[in-house]
Amino acid sequence: MALNPTLLPFLLFTVCSMSGARTAPARLLLLLLGCSALAPGVAWGSLEQREAENYVAAVYEHRPVLSPNPLELSSRQEALELMKQNLDVYEQQVMAAAQKGAQIIVFPEDGIHGFNFTRTSIYPFLDFMPSPKLVRWNPCLEPFRFNDTEVLQRLSCMAIRGDMFLVANLGTKQPCFTSDPACPHDGRYQFNTNVVFSDNGTLVGRYRKHNLYFEAAFDTPADVDLVTFDTPFAGKFGVFTCFDILFFDPAVRLLRDSEVKHIVYPTAWMNQLPLLAAIEIQKAFATAFGVSVLAANIHHPTLGMTGSGIHTPLKSFWYHDMDSPKGHLITAQVATNPPGLVGNTTSEMDPSHQKFLKVLSGDPYCEKDAQEVHCEEAAPWTVNAPPTFHSEMMYDNFTLVPVWGKEGYLRVCSGSLCCHLLYERPTLSKELYALAVFDGPHTVHGTYYIQVCALVKCGGLGFDTCGQEITDAQGLFDFHLWGNFSTSYIFPLFLTSGMTLDSPDQLGWESDHYFLRKSGLSSGLVTAALYGRLYERN
Repeated sequence: MALNPTLLPFLLFTVCSMSGARTAPARLLLLLLGCSALAPGVAWGSLEQREAENYVAAVYEHRPVLSPNPLELSSRQEALELMKQNLDVYEQQVMAAAQKGAQIIVFPEDGIHGFNFTRTSIYPFLDFMPSPKLVRWNPCLEPFRFNDTEVLQRLSCMAIRGDMFLVANLGTKQPCFTSDPACPHDGRYQFNTNVVFSDNGTLVGRYRKHNLYFEAAFDTPADVDLVTFDTPFAGKFGVFTCFDILFFDPAVRLLRDSEVKHIVYPTAWMNQLPLLAAIEIQKAFATAFGVSVLAANIHHPTLGMTGSGIHTPLKSFWYHDMDSPKGHLITAQVATNPPGLVGNTTSEMDPSHQKFLKVLSGDPYCEKDAQEVHCEEAAPWTVNAPPTFHSEMMYDNFTLVPVWGKEGYLRVCSGSLCCHLLYERPTLSKELYALAVFDGPHTVHGTYYIQVCALVKCGGLGFDTCGQEITDAQGLFDFHLWGNFSTSYIFPLFLTSGMTLDSPDQLGWESDHYFLRKSGLSSGLVTAALYGRLYERN
């Protein structure tokens, strides 16, 4: 996979001749100089005016070719032969994305080498990884600078050939010494690593996954990588991987930089319904933080792995398919400055919102005009209060109440969190829905503290079916869902029938309660939830 140095002049000429209309004279000069003249710390945006209001992004959900025996030790050459099969698919998708005008493409976690390795058996699949902060390097044009960098060389050349920024995930290695007290016994660190190449093939970003998900083959870096990179078409992007999305470091800390408006997100996510399907959490993150998320997932339906998307707070382009055996390319135009949803206001004259404000004020059943106050003796939905019950949802013991009738107001509490639902149903379906609450540490498949208010469709008509994995529904609701959350980090989860996404009409704080408002659903509701993360209690 190494390049013959005698071909470099021809490669440079080819790159310059195919760079297309987006390549300014300044970039052509850089390419002629070997694509390495840009000084560290200089943003592409400082060389070109960011005139466009949109850019074209691509993500590829990849069905990887996997090692038949990931626990057995293989040679480096055998590892390269397997990875070449996946890289060949990557290159095909880069060129397909280039034909659609893509300026950046994102590939999934584990897509090149696969998974289920031990620390020893993955070693032949690892590339050596220098730090882009210390070394300015273009692997495609400088292939002999470091040993064991064949995968990096191939990715770098793809970025040049496609004339686009490229984000991919691979395993990397870094030697360490006995003077380092954290150095593993085998004398090397092994990292789950995202790499970012600019459209001239230069390595401009390296992120080593911090929140590993049962990944014995890899080490956690001593310090959290906070990685951003600049582009000429959309400014600054942030980078993290898969499980990181549920933690403060690096995901939330990255967004303290107000210039970060876009996230690239390689993932190998196994869908967990009803609250953590891949596209569900991707969209929720984009909405909660007012950013765009370019998410590429592995495609392996037998392991429950599918769901990729290009998400903004107001719009999503996604793919979820449990039947297809093939990968899928998504391309879409993305706003360079994504418009946010949080903080949008609704008309105070909206009847449903007026009713919500009355309930919140503790006066839900009275209407006041200029002459007198009219109060109902009892609201119809409080005459026979629905029973409270418990059910396991995603391994957590939720407290629930059934959602019965065409309209109503419900309240259910757990710990310090009380969840409320004010709802109307245009038509009744023969389905059971429930309002659910959980306030406590999640301890299965990771440990982290959550507060959740959720309106969910149950698997059947029995209470014990609430919390089951459901993908289809008929129930239509107009509703306000809210709770007295102890955190400001709240993710709005919204999933409708057939694994489709919807967006709230409004989100925000009102009287120390965080609420989600929606009316006019176009398909049956599977899940509407407010998923709070109390990072400080991890």
